Amino acid sequence: MDELILAIVRPIVGHPDDVRVEWNEEETETIYRLFVHPDDIGKVIGKKGRTAKAIRTVVYAAAGAHGHKKIHLEIAD
Repeated sequence: MDELILAIVRPIVGHPDDVRVEWNEEETETIYRLFVHPDDIGKVIGKKGRTAKAIRTVVYAAAGAHGHKKIHLEIAD
């Protein structure tokens, strides 16, 4: 799942080498934290959070299609 997140985010940011994903697996869900360069936060969040919402929609749909447990994606600032 982290490879999917990286594949979505790296093309839209100005510093693709600074993009990284950390994850923490808990009993009922897996939490992914997305880290990007401070200059790229606005690009990842988008106007009114639309880009972030779209990224989450794709990731959550992919997780559901593969039978993963609940997934939560956080964008670290």
